[in-house]
Amino acid sequence: MGKQNVVHCFAGNSQLFEGGQKVGNREIGAGVDESRPPVLHYDVHGGMPGAHILGINRMDAVGMVSDAWSHAGRTRPGECSAIGDSKVIGDFKASGKFKIIGDFKAIGNFKADRDSGNIGLSTRSSARITGMTHSTSSRKRAALASPPALPPPLAAPLAALAAVVPALLVLLAAQPVLSQQPAAAPVRQERGSLILEGIPARDTELADRLARYRQSRQATFLDWLPEGGMLIGTRFGDVEQIHRVTAPLGLREQLTFYPDPVSVARAPRTGPGFVFLKDQGGNENAQVYYYSANGHVQALTEGKGMHGDPIWSNDGRHVAFFGTERDGVSYDIYVADIGSSAAPRLVTSGQQDTWFPLDWSPDDRKLLLLKYVSINESYLYVADVYINTLTPLDDSGHKVGIQSARFAPDGRGVYFTTDEDGEFSQLRYLDPVSHEVRRLTANIPWDVEDFDVSADGRYVACVVNDDGHSRLTVLDTVQKLDLAPAGLPDGRIENVRFDRTGRRLALSAESPQSPRDVYVYDLEHNSLERWTRSEVGPVDSTAFVPAELVRYPTWDRVNGGQRMIPAFLYRPRSPGPHPVLIDIHGGPESQSRAGWNPFVQFLVNELGYAVIAPNVRGSSGYGKSFLRLDNGMLREDAVKDIGSLIVWIGVQPSFDRNRIAVMGGSYGGYMALASLAAYGDRLRGGVDEVGISNFVTFLENTSPYRRDQRRQEYGDERDPKMRAFLNRISPLSNVASIRKPLLVVAGMNDPRVPLTESEQLVWRMRGKGSEVWYLAARDEGHGFRKKANQDALLETVAMFLSRLAKN
Repeated sequence: MGKQNVVHCFAGNSQLFEGGQKVGNREIGAGVDESRPPVLHYDVHGGMPGAHILGINRMDAVGMVSDAWSHAGRTRPGECSAIGDSKVIGDFKASGKFKIIGDFKAIGNFKADRDSGNIGLSTRSSARITGMTHSTSSRKRAALASPPALPPPLAAPLAALAAVVPALLVLLAAQPVLSQQPAAAPVRQERGSLILEGIPARDTELADRLARYRQSRQATFLDWLPEGGMLIGTRFGDVEQIHRVTAPLGLREQLTFYPDPVSVARAPRTGPGFVFLKDQGGNENAQVYYYSANGHVQALTEGKGMHGDPIWSNDGRHVAFFGTERDGVSYDIYVADIGSSAAPRLVTSGQQDTWFPLDWSPDDRKLLLLKYVSINESYLYVADVYINTLTPLDDSGHKVGIQSARFAPDGRGVYFTTDEDGEFSQLRYLDPVSHEVRRLTANIPWDVEDFDVSADGRYVACVVNDDGHSRLTVLDTVQKLDLAPAGLPDGRIENVRFDRTGRRLALSAESPQSPRDVYVYDLEHNSLERWTRSEVGPVDSTAFVPAELVRYPTWDRVNGGQRMIPAFLYRPRSPGPHPVLIDIHGGPESQSRAGWNPFVQFLVNELGYAVIAPNVRGSSGYGKSFLRLDNGMLREDAVKDIGSLIVWIGVQPSFDRNRIAVMGGSYGGYMALASLAAYGDRLRGGVDEVGISNFVTFLENTSPYRRDQRRQEYGDERDPKMRAFLNRISPLSNVASIRKPLLVVAGMNDPRVPLTESEQLVWRMRGKGSEVWYLAARDEGHGFRKKANQDALLETVAMFLSRLAKN
């Protein structure tokens, strides 16, 4: 940028202000949404009126134009200047005087209009136009052929350039130029169900070091058994299966034995057996099975469609669940009679909407249902399973987010969590008759993410997401006390559930330094008892690093100050500067949490990486306003949060700003790719695991039962304006800007992000000669779940990141 055009986006912090590292207001990043005009309102010194900055290239602005410019069909009259190392990708139309100061490159169709189409080269300029070039005026060629008078040392080279450019323009107009030749076909290997392309030979020494961390195991609480034992999920072989544990730290008795993982099981309060869900090869078309007391397994569904959320009736005779088998789109509600061979009965037709069963009424006559539209909009209904009526609990039609609900033990009211009238999801009690609503957690400024109620209604347990850490509180409604067990790992708590007596609460808990295990909180004795003790593997657990909560300033402002983005940092204990891995979560309505991840510990302790997991705008856990900041046309704003993180990393003395990599899965894969396109000159490379490469093809090809849900978040690709926007911001449309090594991972049975999203990206990247490692699994879906496949995946990622850190 010129000295007279300095924009301080971080004027309050001189360390964060560097040339070319300004993130907000269109100053950094590719594919700017010009439907929203830029605002240069922080500290602008000598600013050029109407300045538009399209991106960055190394330390200079790329494509800065003023007053007159055209991009994606928009044109304004006036003077248009390209200052610095400038590049325009796509159709570009100059309708006015166009001045080049610095290196200019146009990739696409470049057009300068008639009389005003005057292109001038400064003394420091060079022009390179790749694609079709048009002019409706001879003045353009005259201007190129006759530059202004120059000092003798510069006149000769500029004259030579001016003489060559017209011929080049004619040649380029006649025949497009290929800037890169496709690379040779990559080496392809097949190892069982795995396909590896362009991936170097296995690094056995690195794999052996990783294997020590991969021996860790976890245990997840699934449900109480009527006799007092419990069902847990854990892995002794290749995948997680259901086990029975009857006493604290007792034997883990394996009950299911399948090649695919089984991680969901529900037991009745009375009666034998339990139900569980199982899919095949990661296709997520889970079926419902009943495991009887003698170990016999009976399929309750026919193998078509997806099923989930099994809920037992109080008498142990019926199971309600949702299924999509009827039309492949609607989440219908079914009830199966366990003692009968009859097919499950359709109770509520989904009518192409998404419905979930939540609870049975105490008399087993009614079902509490949730109609889910988006994370910001849900509705509660009560269905009578005998006369097939459906009644809304609230007929006001207010759009609010409801996460969970259950009947009160006496059947009179309903407990539910909602973000109505506030930023966070709070636990409330509703009396449907009087319509009275009581707020039970009004004093907690965070989301209540899980809860349960004891059988007699005395205790209400709730888990609060406190800035990414879980906090458990048990409300004693009789003595008006808040109880909290001591000794739980400081990290994440899930699956809280009271036993039949209502005096014992089971849960799963983990931390960055300890694997997930099962604990039981005895409320009468206020004591915590550990039921499982999982192994960390043959590694020194004292070397595990904690998750350090940090916040960094991003590109925009809120409440009169710089917006701060939370992130979890895993910092090596050895001296720096360290290479950095930015690990971006999926969702996008998800959140990086302080949980157990042995691979992160491996990266920190063995490869010396600092790992930072940001919760960019659009993440859950920080209020519904923050959650909505990336919806629809705001999608690129989340990518700019990564640009701000790169700036923040650059001024940390313990980090190496020249060795930064980015990684993400699912939506996080899109974010990794978009970051490589926008900030590739600041990144060494990236890992895209089952990520979205083009939003339009993703929405058109994702499973029908989830397509409308995703349109609520990303936008409707059937709308022409939204379709154009989604195409423009998609990594596949910006492959030319992705120049660093890339590892792409795909599950071939993925029902969420189809295999084609990875394949089309790999094909395009290789077509332009880029380095791409590609790993696919025939027996996996949206992520790898089988240990053998996970081992191969993480070995590949470790080898890829190790090379990036060394180069």
